[in-house]
Amino acid sequence: MDRIPFTVTMRKDLLKRVDSLVDGTQIRNRSHALESIVSSHFRPKIKKALILAGGEGIKIKPFTYELPKTMLPVKGRPIFEYILDLLQKQEVKEIYVAIGHLGGKIKGQFGDGAKYSVDITYLEEKGSLGTGGALKAALPKMGDDPFLMIWGDELIDIDLGDMIDFHMTQKPVMTIALTSVSDPTGYGAVKLRRDMVVEHIEKPAKTKDVSHLVSAGVHVVDPRIASFLPRKKTFMLESDIMSQLTKKGQIRGYLFEGQWFDVGTPEIYQRAIREWRG
Repeated sequence: MDRIPFTVTMRKDLLKRVDSLVDGTQIRNRSHALESIVSSHFRPKIKKALILAGGEGIKIKPFTYELPKTMLPVKGRPIFEYILDLLQKQEVKEIYVAIGHLGGKIKGQFGDGAKYSVDITYLEEKGSLGTGGALKAALPKMGDDPFLMIWGDELIDIDLGDMIDFHMTQKPVMTIALTSVSDPTGYGAVKLRRDMVVEHIEKPAKTKDVSHLVSAGVHVVDPRIASFLPRKKTFMLESDIMSQLTKKGQIRGYLFEGQWFDVGTPEIYQRAIREWRG
């Protein structure tokens, strides 16, 4: 991208705050810090988010006998509240929550979202729709612009603004957040060519050539995904749709380095309780 040199005059106290952003890695120097600040001001906004919180949490029982996964407490706060924090930082105010198993617990605590300065609408699943079915049912509410879709059991430290900026530049049907794990067999393993997803294998066998990059449960989705969805009501996005999008070159991978816990088993939940920094 072409860059043009220019001179700027700034108050000394503000310049010190700009310099404090320089870490030598994410922000290389003062010029890069200023560019990052200006870019964040003008970056495209996403107004809506869909949180998928309808799963029964079978693998994490007995914790989910009385609470849905997204309501499990970590450091004294439910996972759902951390997701709301993440969305608030990006000024996403219109939030749709697909609920099923014990969904009333979420509604009882978070209500319409006013206490958290957001507007929450609940989409109640009648029977299990799967991740794809939940997305399909929510699409009429999401409008004509890209939106965020987040699994309800994710604890994740990610710069959503940068991910959205990445998506808007590339303009695929979907962008997925990717992180690296030592054992990818319980996740969706992804291979990249530059930033294009060229292979997505759900819960792969453990072989020496399997990718250790996995989907972290945060997506930017373009409404064009509707043309890839089947007519049936119940299906899984991961196994039924991702392969189609991959073959069409319509998924981009956004790599991030922050903390991530997919709270899907008792072991991961206990580790999140110990290690999550919030």
